[in-house]
Amino acid sequence: MGCGTSIAVENQTRPSETAIKAAILIQRWYRRYVARLEMRRRYTWNIFQSIEYAGEQDQLQLSSFFSFMLDNFTQINGNGPDLISHLLDSVVDPLTEEVRQLKYEQIVVPESYSGPHLSFPLSVTDTNALLCAFKEEQTLHGKYVLQLLYETKKFLKQMPNVIYLSTSYAKEITICGDLHGSLDDLLLIFYKNGLPSAENPYIFNGDFVDRGKKSTEIIIVLFAFLLLYPDHMHLNRGNHEDHIMNLRYGFTKEVMQKYKTHGREILQVFQDVFSLLPLATVIDNKVLIVHGGISDKTDLDFLSTVERHKVKSALRVPKRSIDDLSVRACSRSSSRHRLDSPHTSGRTSRASRRRKKHCTKQGSCSSSSSSSSSSSSSMCSPRVSSRNTPRRPPPSPSLPSPTDVLQVPFLDSFVSLEPPEPPREELEWQQVVDILWSDPKNHNGCSLNSFRGGGCYFGPDVTQTLLQKHGLCLLIRSHECKQEGYELCHNGQVITIFSASNYYEEGSNRGAYIKLGPELVPRFFQYQVSRTTRKLTLHQRVCVAEGSALRALKEKLYAHRCELMDAFQQYDIDNTGRISTSEWAQVVESVLRLDLPWRTLRPRLARLGADGNVEYKSCFEDISLGELIPPVTPNLAETLYRYRTDLEIIFNIIDKDHSGQISIEEFRQTWKVFSSHLGVAVNDQAIDDMARSIDFNKDGSIDFNEFLEAFRVVHKLDVKEQQQG
Repeated sequence: MGCGTSIAVENQTRPSETAIKAAILIQRWYRRYVARLEMRRRYTWNIFQSIEYAGEQDQLQLSSFFSFMLDNFTQINGNGPDLISHLLDSVVDPLTEEVRQLKYEQIVVPESYSGPHLSFPLSVTDTNALLCAFKEEQTLHGKYVLQLLYETKKFLKQMPNVIYLSTSYAKEITICGDLHGSLDDLLLIFYKNGLPSAENPYIFNGDFVDRGKKSTEIIIVLFAFLLLYPDHMHLNRGNHEDHIMNLRYGFTKEVMQKYKTHGREILQVFQDVFSLLPLATVIDNKVLIVHGGISDKTDLDFLSTVERHKVKSALRVPKRSIDDLSVRACSRSSSRHRLDSPHTSGRTSRASRRRKKHCTKQGSCSSSSSSSSSSSSSMCSPRVSSRNTPRRPPPSPSLPSPTDVLQVPFLDSFVSLEPPEPPREELEWQQVVDILWSDPKNHNGCSLNSFRGGGCYFGPDVTQTLLQKHGLCLLIRSHECKQEGYELCHNGQVITIFSASNYYEEGSNRGAYIKLGPELVPRFFQYQVSRTTRKLTLHQRVCVAEGSALRALKEKLYAHRCELMDAFQQYDIDNTGRISTSEWAQVVESVLRLDLPWRTLRPRLARLGADGNVEYKSCFEDISLGELIPPVTPNLAETLYRYRTDLEIIFNIIDKDHSGQISIEEFRQTWKVFSSHLGVAVNDQAIDDMARSIDFNKDGSIDFNEFLEAFRVVHKLDVKEQQQG
């Protein structure tokens, strides 16, 4: 009996031990699975963000080139700067407000128009009509858009640079971040949180437009509520409320497509209205809200005195005598005196190429860390960097910092001279740039924002100093997409809020908003507009986002194919077509400078040979350009593809009526500006041959959009999937 009992007990314990072991194995497998999934999610995010910031750098370089031409050239290859001045310089409208008002009041709304009709002053009925119309994909007539913009302009002229609010008059204030043309996110916020009203005040923290397809609808809705509830609806300016940024990121094109008749006038008024938006909001004298961030030079008292309407674009550097810049820069290098700061930020244009000719061959106009960088410009504010070196070298030679002491040769000795104080206009511009473009970082100090190319990185010590100086306890900013819609840093003293969900790709991130009550304790509310990803598993959502990110990265690799191949072959001495993984990763980072985990990404981008080395040509196997125009050589086609966005911006500037058609002569001028910007040598005969080949109907005009379509890349795997489908 006893033996039988012990056997029964033993048999009962064995299955339980097996179950525990199985559970442990499953748990280990699941943890590895989740870890791999998280790793893929993180590098997908890094790819999206790095490519986004690289695009912003390209835009800053292009706009700085335009600014340099406007300031310092009377002619550009036989054609004056009028080609671009009407968009880069402030619009000078000789008409008075009364005449302009009379002009748009004379616009006739046809009887066939079925959209909403607005009457001023606006009522709740008008805002409800707008929301209903935009949900049904209707467009507001140009007359009402102009009237709304002029009324908004008159209102904003009365507003200060810094708005001071109190929670004592409301239970809570809702703070929203970037929307970037995503109307669905705005409608979802209103659905979850209620419409703006005296009992439900809102602050929208900039970047209402660009990237998304509904920027005009968003800005119209926000301006309408601003006029309806002027004491309870507040809008801060973002770095995309900028007519030069709008050229690259879609808002200009969207307005011209939706308002072909009155589009140019609408854009000009938008330019004025954007420059009049307040720069900051302060709640209960304790919480500061700005779009980008701060710097060690930020001063709220000085910011309150800035003539913000003069900063039509933060990308438009204030004019300064180029002779003055040359003397100061060259004196600095020829003095043989190394400044204490490791590097200063650059705010010059491509004029640096010309300045270098006046300097010694050995000396550089830039500081030591920026001497190896390209000649394109950055718009970072001048300041002494912290001891922490940025991940990417600054994109241009830089001006001396205002805090530097110049060593100027005088007779046979050197005399120290204090540099002249920057003009007031330049100091104001610095303040605005830092407010709109800066990002927080974990390390102390204030350094140039080399990743974006504008503003600065500010550390916890900079945050603490500013908060203490002004008696504040919290900084709320936007400007950066976050996976969960918000993020805390600097020991909880800085909050980033981002309200555009699915920003990079469907399912890539959540949106969020903050509610702040009298106790000033932030409450976060997350959401995600979802149509196609709602039924997908986490693994499937990660795969969708990862696939999109890898396609964008492969296009980036292909755009730099020649540079990469040259660099690969320097390591491949025996011409085997293979190099080590470390060499491959080093080359890719040195060329693209995206600061990505290339070793981790290698299996997704290139295959290994039998010897364990990377077959570097396999990076480009899955992608190719479409059918080329006969006169275009492969090398030229690659250059065109890499800079097609810049080329499109130049074309849009020259195409004043936004018809999509330009003359052959305008096409030549586009190429001249393009080649001046990039230093791309293309002879006139090649340009003429190209122009004739794409003038399909031989009428002397060119459909530039069709021309650009020839330089889109084709993903071979996508083509195979479509064929199989």
